[in-house]
Amino acid sequence: MRHPLRGEVWLVDLGMAAKVRPCLVISTSVADTDRALATLVPHTTSTRGSRFEAVVNASFLKAGAFDAQGLVTVPVRHTIRHLGALTQDQMKVVEQAICRWLELPCEGG
Repeated sequence: MRHPLRGEVWLVDLGMAAKVRPCLVISTSVADTDRALATLVPHTTSTRGSRFEAVVNASFLKAGAFDAQGLVTVPVRHTIRHLGALTQDQMKVVEQAICRWLELPCEGG
C-alpha cells in the first residue's frame, strides 16, 4: 500500500472512540528513514458551526466539515482506502481553520 499524500482524503481507522472516518492528510510525504506517520484532519457529518470547522464540498464526501480541533497523527497502517483529493482552494479553507485553531499566522485567514 502506498503512503497517503498531503491533500488526499483517506478512510482511516481512528480507533474505537473516534471510529472509521474520512480524514484529510495535512502532513508532508515521508521518506524511508522517517516514521510512517500521517497527520490528519478528521471529517465529520455532525457539524456545530464552529469557526474551526472547514466546510468543503467534494463528490466523495457526505455533507459535513473537516474539524481542525480534531487533529491527529496516526501510523499510516491505519489508513484503509483512498477516497479522493482536495483542490488547492479547498485545502486553503482547511488550512485557515487549522491556523485559527493553533493561532498560527496564515494568509487570507
